[in-house]
Amino acid sequence: MKVNVIDLKPGMENVHVVVRVLKADGPKVIRTKAGERTISEALVGDETGKVKLTLWGRMAGSISEGDVIEITGGWTSVFKNEVQLNVGGHGKVDKVDSSLAPEASSIPDASPKAEGVSSEGGFRRQPRRSGGRGRSGGWR
Repeated sequence: MKVNVIDLKPGMENVHVVVRVLKADGPKVIRTKAGERTISEALVGDETGKVKLTLWGRMAGSISEGDVIEITGGWTSVFKNEVQLNVGGHGKVDKVDSSLAPEASSIPDASPKAEGVSSEGGFRRQPRRSGGRGRSGGWR
């Protein structure tokens, strides 16, 4: 089921949104507890608001400013009390018709908040949907 940006909440999985890319950075390599990872970051939005998007692995660098994209299989995380949207190996990003999202100038500045969720000023990763750690493991 498609959701609006403003309705994104911490810990959501299998997120489906259609958004316009407002800003897109190129790929970069970061260090994580799991080793080096390639990511790219973007600011995306719909008629309800804006959210930071992180594309992981093969998805990094696959979008450009002005694109309208449909994301399926995304997940949310929290950084500095802000909900962020992520897409990696289990997700999909497809460019779709520009008419499916408002023009950049019509997208409000509102963004989803992670009220009541403490990320202690940093990144808080939600448990992974799949992988070797099982449902009870997750990231710490």
